[in-house]
Amino acid sequence: MKTINSLVFIISLTTITTFAQHDFKFTNTALPVEERVNDLVSRMTVDEKISQLMDSSPAIERLGVPEYNWWNESLHGVARAGYATVFPQSISIASSWDRKLIFDVASAISDEARAKHHEFLRRGQHGMYQGLTFWSPNVNIFRDPRWGRGHETYGEDPFLTSQLGLNYVNGLQGTDKKYLKVIATAKHYAVHSGPEPSRHQFNAETSDIDLYETYLPAFRTLVKEGQVYSVMGAYNRFRGESASASPFLFDILRNKWGFNGYIVSDCGAVTDIWKWHKITPDAATASALAVKTGLDLECGSSYKSLKEALERKLLTEADIDITLKRLFTARFKLGMFDPEEIVPYAQIPFSVNNNSSHDYLARVASQKSIVLLKNQNHTLPLSKNIKTIAVIGPNANDIQSLWGNYSGIPSNPVTVLKGIQNKLEPNTKVLYAKGTDLAKGVPEMKIIPSVYFQNENGTQGLTAEYFDNTKWEGKPLFSRIDDNINFQWDINTPDSRLKMGNYSVKWTGYLVAPKTGTYSISEWSKPFMTVEIEGGKNTGGKNNHHPRFRPQKVELEAGKRYKIEVKYQNFYGDAIAQLLWAEPQENVLQQAVQTANQADAVVLVLGLNERLEGEEMKVEADGFDGGDRTSLNLPSNQEELIKTMVATGKPVILVLINGSALSVNWANNNVPAILTAGYPGQQGGNAIADVLFGDYNPAGRLPVTYYKSVDQLPDFENYDMKGRTYRYFDKKPLYPFGFGLSYTKFKYSNLQIPAIVNAEKDFEVSVDVSNIGDRDGDEVVELYLKDEKASTPRPIVQLEGFERIHLKKGETKTVRFTITPRQLSLINNKKQRVVEPGWFTISVGGKQPDDSKDNQSGRFNINGKTLQLEK
Repeated sequence: MKTINSLVFIISLTTITTFAQHDFKFTNTALPVEERVNDLVSRMTVDEKISQLMDSSPAIERLGVPEYNWWNESLHGVARAGYATVFPQSISIASSWDRKLIFDVASAISDEARAKHHEFLRRGQHGMYQGLTFWSPNVNIFRDPRWGRGHETYGEDPFLTSQLGLNYVNGLQGTDKKYLKVIATAKHYAVHSGPEPSRHQFNAETSDIDLYETYLPAFRTLVKEGQVYSVMGAYNRFRGESASASPFLFDILRNKWGFNGYIVSDCGAVTDIWKWHKITPDAATASALAVKTGLDLECGSSYKSLKEALERKLLTEADIDITLKRLFTARFKLGMFDPEEIVPYAQIPFSVNNNSSHDYLARVASQKSIVLLKNQNHTLPLSKNIKTIAVIGPNANDIQSLWGNYSGIPSNPVTVLKGIQNKLEPNTKVLYAKGTDLAKGVPEMKIIPSVYFQNENGTQGLTAEYFDNTKWEGKPLFSRIDDNINFQWDINTPDSRLKMGNYSVKWTGYLVAPKTGTYSISEWSKPFMTVEIEGGKNTGGKNNHHPRFRPQKVELEAGKRYKIEVKYQNFYGDAIAQLLWAEPQENVLQQAVQTANQADAVVLVLGLNERLEGEEMKVEADGFDGGDRTSLNLPSNQEELIKTMVATGKPVILVLINGSALSVNWANNNVPAILTAGYPGQQGGNAIADVLFGDYNPAGRLPVTYYKSVDQLPDFENYDMKGRTYRYFDKKPLYPFGFGLSYTKFKYSNLQIPAIVNAEKDFEVSVDVSNIGDRDGDEVVELYLKDEKASTPRPIVQLEGFERIHLKKGETKTVRFTITPRQLSLINNKKQRVVEPGWFTISVGGKQPDDSKDNQSGRFNINGKTLQLEK
């Protein structure tokens, strides 16, 4: 008998511990935080201290210390904690080039985070994804478009990443002088951007120039200007040292930059130190190294060996106290040991979560993040008087393609198809065809309809048994017939008699296939599912860490009953249980052609999603490897669909849903209009429709270079910046960094720059920007510098200023930039950061400087002696 494994969810949460009131010194809110922390730590035993150094920290009941789990996520919305507002993915909102937007979004996220945290406390929950310490933002430099996690970042440029990351941290951590709203975490410190399959083993090597001019600036900005309170170390080694226990990197962080928060490992990174990097022989030596170097919190369990490390005299209790005090300082700053009535952020009501104002902000964020790449002969905007429009493609009606990874669950996501339907009159025909799968072997998964399930007596649905324990033990609390398996319980339970973290469900019955063929069966769950079918012939695919990314294939005969058993366990609040399949498909391309032939225009929605690019994942599709990409092209079946749609002769508008850059060379030459929306979030469909039909004038700019192919790139594993990103790329790209079109036109004039600059002082640059077109719209003003006389290799050009402004048609505004000495500095041959005498070219416009003369440009000199700055 061939089987597909049984569907199993595991979600467990602990119940609240009611602590007795204690009159310890650390409970006195009038005392300084340092004094309170010292008192608390002094009362702990060694075993209690060690227990608090891992992400899942147990309660210390005798001291009134509650259980706390440090792991939470908020990359573009509160993740993995039930329904939440889902904003555009980081790389997508980076396309807005809008500091204030990033701050506003982060503020909304932290409002929801606080509201959720206190609701969990009211329910007696202290588990994973319920705390106030968030492992975002990711400010690694997206140095190579093949990296599968690049869409978690703000792009390839150090200055843009620094500014957007800074505003994200400020919005997340809040403005109160005493309390942190939540804690943000700058990750992954420091030289980390793939490849994913070897991230636990590889050693990154860079020059000091690349280290200090590319890889470190964003971290420095978040620490020195944003006072980010947490930093996460990376998995890989840097110059032979574990990035999670590097004396060199930690010295920069703590001693050079003055970081006084805590450092957390990426999950399992301490184990990597001895198991994969082979830096130390065992867990005890690795843990001792990490603690003594300055790694305060381990995501993992190697720190359990710290007791052994103490016995072996590899470190002292005083070493542990240093790390422990940093962690409890964070918890005190979050108000966790103070009455809620004196912590202002504790008053945020749960009703703020996923509310209408945040939904609207998600739409604005998506609008501002859309980049118009091509608009030949003013194909866009489309007329709302169109009679029939075809919406075609695997990303046209797939909600999973809206958000990217580390995402929350939106309660009302709007796909591109739905957004276009919302935009047009009811009598307009909006036709839909999928056209092809996302990639060959990666089918579209849908909820298995109830009509294909039977219970023992032959009636429709599955027999469901709900248990008040996590192991399906004893008699179920109740039983019922469920139509199918399609549940999103959010942070609630299926029934008020069940408690979060202490229930399980079992569904049994029969699956009856509508037609004979190969079915792909998978799940969407938090966290995992498996399914068992008796009698179905398994034709490939096994369960793994992310089974929904690799659906299992099984041969089923039409009309035959296959016994099925599905199991679910709950261990955290974001409870989802869904069973999906992809039926055998025939003639989907032909159906797309027939659909297109009926329409006046075709909106073709293609690209990627988190099933193809992401974190250390298994993908069996050409062009993808371990979450990374081996090709920048669209999957070949999508390329075929583009050519087939263009061959119909209908006007085609290509909408790209994607995180990393795509080499859409054929489309650029043959499709009249192209835009990218990134992973646009829950309101993506409405925002895209706003742009397609002219209710929003696009102004987004690319935060990464779109190369013509991987052949233009150096080796992926080489961390040297030569030949990478617009700053060092000397070939012609498909679309350059900073590129984006508008439905109106802008003119730049009256550039004002000083002729001579004092290397020790800031100076101002100004330019007039006029909207000379016939529509109101936003413009992103970009300022680039080129060092024309340097003692070491310098970027071709480098972004050092940007501002997004709104101009009504006919309006002119003066935009001013302040340039600091540090922005003129470089790392010289002596490994010093200096401002050298010489001269720069400055260029200001709506894009990078080129031969078009659209930008205003000029030169300034730096006279005097070489000025040395902090490195």
